[in-house]
Amino acid sequence: MKSRQRMAIGELAALYGLAPHVLRHWEQMGLLTPARAPGGRRVYGPVDATRIALILLAKEAGLTLEQTRYLLAEAADKQARATLYQQHGELLRGRIAAAQESLAIIEHAAACHAEDITVCPQLREKVAARLPAGLRPDGGAWPASD
Repeated sequence: MKSRQRMAIGELAALYGLAPHVLRHWEQMGLLTPARAPGGRRVYGPVDATRIALILLAKEAGLTLEQTRYLLAEAADKQARATLYQQHGELLRGRIAAAQESLAIIEHAAACHAEDITVCPQLREKVAARLPAGLRPDGGAWPASD
């Protein structure tokens, strides 16, 4: 977007693959404050385009719109903002660890030589670990077949 270029809501939304109502919703939430042309139509400029990119990055990081609004607010308490980032970082690290564990299981299953994946000792161990304590078989083995 050229520095002096102004765009209508539909044009800018389309550049991001969004519906115009999304930008209107973000405006209602206080995330965007587009200028108004004569007649009241929204007019978006480079600052708005940058703000939309920031909102999308926050959403991709798993932040809620409410959290994003707080984090982007000029008057937000710097320490509270840092605390929110740190807490969300811990949440993301947990999700990443879970995803890495899932990927390891999938990769093992793809390369496993067992005729039936349910008899694979490594998979049985993972499944047994996920069973509620009262249902875990002795020694962590897979429950016997019925």
